Amino acid sequence: MNGDGQGVPRGVGSGRQSIFSTFGAEAETLAGLTWWMTAGAVVIFVAVATLILMALRARRNAITHRQGMRLVLWAGGVVPTVVLLSLLVSTLPQMRPIAVAPGDLRVTVESEQFWWRIRYRPPGAAELVTANELRVPVGRTVALELEAGDVLHSFWVPGLAGKMDMVPGRTNTLVVRATRAGRFRGQCAEFCGLSHALMAFDVIAMEPAAFDRWLAERRGPARDGAATDPGARAFAAYGCAACHAVRGTAAAGTIGPDLTHIGARTTLGAGILPMDTEHLRRFVKDAPAVKPGARMPAYPHMTNDDATAIARWLESLT
Repeated sequence: MNGDGQGVPRGVGSGRQSIFSTFGAEAETLAGLTWWMTAGAVVIFVAVATLILMALRARRNAITHRQGMRLVLWAGGVVPTVVLLSLLVSTLPQMRPIAVAPGDLRVTVESEQFWWRIRYRPPGAAELVTANELRVPVGRTVALELEAGDVLHSFWVPGLAGKMDMVPGRTNTLVVRATRAGRFRGQCAEFCGLSHALMAFDVIAMEPAAFDRWLAERRGPARDGAATDPGARAFAAYGCAACHAVRGTAAAGTIGPDLTHIGARTTLGAGILPMDTEHLRRFVKDAPAVKPGARMPAYPHMTNDDATAIARWLESLT
């Protein structure tokens, strides 16, 4: 099967964003509860409808007062109490959060207008900073520490786990465990500004060995010779290094996304565009035209040749 070189089959889960396309332990539990509650609701509806039809067709005084009170007692008191108590007892254990061990991977997800900064903090190893793409190992517990850099945001990957708010000045922790490999989609679920609807991200669940290789490779700098490329010189000349970092070059900005391995990502602009030269050129030259409200400035004075050179250079950073 064709893949992306990191153990993720192309087309598996690609672009899926649904509570019924699950790949996480918590999402699978939620989906199971949804189906059971739906089935229960259907049974209750059919039972009530049947009682109504029987009552409409029954003769006057078909049951005595005593029989009617007994029906009310059982159908209106005993049965609902038993059903609700059973639901409570069966669902309480499933509400228990996944336990986090000291050796588990921690990933800090910081939301900005309108993109995502991802910091991988594996135990005993150096931190890795990326953007707009979250990778998790299948079968391992991962603690996602959710933070907001400006306004309220909300982290939501329906197939992985429940929704959780991201509040400035506060860290909320969402513990997840992927159950199968694939490429899925997440998004911001709290209105955060003009481009709220354009703030998505890829979630890639990988087999553990492939994830470990990917993490080790991504800690390295950009490709050899990246700093001497004509696109790199144009990148520096237009001041892009003031906001963006590219390891292995002089670019060390922290305001915008880390671009060290941007060419290896499949999407651009927080999940809204395909990663290719033309879309990179458009975004580099006039980001606010693509994503209204973006803090990255437009460069009306940038020539198309320079924009294309920067785009090709960025695309080569894999």
